[in-house]
Amino acid sequence: MSPTPATVPLSIEEITQRILIVRGKRVLLDVDLAAFYGVVTKAFNQQVRRNLARFPPDFMFQLNDDENTALRSQFVTLKNSRGQHRKYLPLAFTEHGAIMAAAILNSARATEVSVHVVRAFIELRDLVAGNKELASKLKRLERTVDSHDQAITGLIDSMHQLLAPPDPKKRPIGFVIPDEIPAKK
Repeated sequence: MSPTPATVPLSIEEITQRILIVRGKRVLLDVDLAAFYGVVTKAFNQQVRRNLARFPPDFMFQLNDDENTALRSQFVTLKNSRGQHRKYLPLAFTEHGAIMAAAILNSARATEVSVHVVRAFIELRDLVAGNKELASKLKRLERTVDSHDQAITGLIDSMHQLLAPPDPKKRPIGFVIPDEIPAKK
């Protein structure tokens, strides 16, 4: 059973928490979109199936058994409409698929919520971009420190070589032919 429209999360943060990564894409599940748009999941999916031409594979896809099992294991309790008694595998909607779903529902609530959904996806994208920028800066700093450390290590090694006494010359042991003996200076 889907939450009632009055209890549907509408803040960007609450929507962002429902965005999952499946097959390398950020998606919202059909049960969450239906709840956001204030409709029952079954009715939402029927409307989607009636308009399949609007949902190419990069907008929407159906989870396979392994993905569904993995998601179910992440949500320990499934009492609150997270697929406890589902007959069909869940549908996953990308950002564009979520917008298209709002368009096929054609309600004021769906239009209003779709703006929040888009903002949630944008917020996540900005967060990931910020993390990539931070990771890039950290890599540059590591390279600088590594090259600096290598230079210092090389300098110390050179100093050790200069400070070390030279190896003493050793006389050959055994019978040596006189013309092979190096002349002493």
